[in-house]
Parts: sequence; C-alpha cells; structure tokens
Amino acid sequence: MRKPTPAEVAAAAGGTIPDLIGPDLRVLFAGINPSRYSAATGLHFARPGNRFWPVLHASGFTDRLLHPSEQFVLPAAGLGITNVVARATARADELSRAELVEGGAKLAALAGQWRPRYVAVLGVTAYRAAFARPRATIGPQPERLGGVPVWVLPNPSGLNAHFQLTQLAEHFASLHHDAVM
Repeated sequence: MRKPTPAEVAAAAGGTIPDLIGPDLRVLFAGINPSRYSAATGLHFARPGNRFWPVLHASGFTDRLLHPSEQFVLPAAGLGITNVVARATARADELSRAELVEGGAKLAALAGQWRPRYVAVLGVTAYRAAFARPRATIGPQPERLGGVPVWVLPNPSGLNAHFQLTQLAEHFASLHHDAVM
C-alpha cells in the first residue's frame, strides 16, 4: 500500500469507503466514521496509529496481524466493517449529532438486511449519540439493531488515549468469546 501524500489526505475530507460486508458474518464492526487517511487509501482503519488491526489479532478474531490492505479476507472469516457515518473527517468530534442519528438508522437497516450474529459499535460516545442511549456503557447492550444483538467496544483510534492496547484487546476478546460460541 502506497502512503498517501498530505495533499491526498486533505482532499479525502468528506470521502467515503465501501462497506466490507457479506452474508453469514459473526460480527459487523461499525467504526464511528473513516479518517481522511482511510478515505485516501480506500481502506478501513488504515491510519498509522489506529489499533484496530492489532486489537483484532490480540483478541483472537484473526490468527495473525493483518495489514489494512488485507481487509478483504475478513468476510470469509465471518467479519465485516462499516461505519456509523460514512463521511471522512480528521476527527470524530467533527460529526454533528444529526449525522450520528441518521447514521445510526442506516446501521440498524444494514444490520437488519445482512443479519450478522453481532453488531459491534466502536465508540461509546458515538453510540450514545446515534441511538439516544446516554447511559450506555461498553459491553453488550440490552437493545438490538435491526433485530441483531449489539456490543459497544472502545474506539481503537490512536486518538483515544483512554484505553491501552491490552485493555482494548480484553474488551474485544469478550465479544470474540460470545461470537464464536
């Protein structure tokens, strides 16, 4: 994968990345929204410093550390990726509440269409805003999206300093345990 230039990253603001989805998924991971870096590359969680790929491996979802350019192997492993909001930004706090609510409705429809075993929303603050659940915490949720059980996991972005890699892996591993049962 060629590293995008700063001009390409800047030009990717507002861009989108296609969902990585298919039938018979165990988990559909829903990021908050793509970074401009990811939009510039066309790959989910591509920004250096994003811990999604290391956490996916450390928690047992993948048998080895994948590079973002290998994302296309995930559906065969029962894993998919989408975003609550499709629009790429430099930071998630650039999204409006209305965008998150609209994106939440689209995510619920996507879950209802594809029926993965679980939907995992990566970011508790975004989940609270998108689904009007101000008291939601990390872990399994009592409500469903499109009839599908929901987990909220910490955002793996390198900008989220609240969680270290080992803590992220523990939370993801809890979902992994349920998803393979």
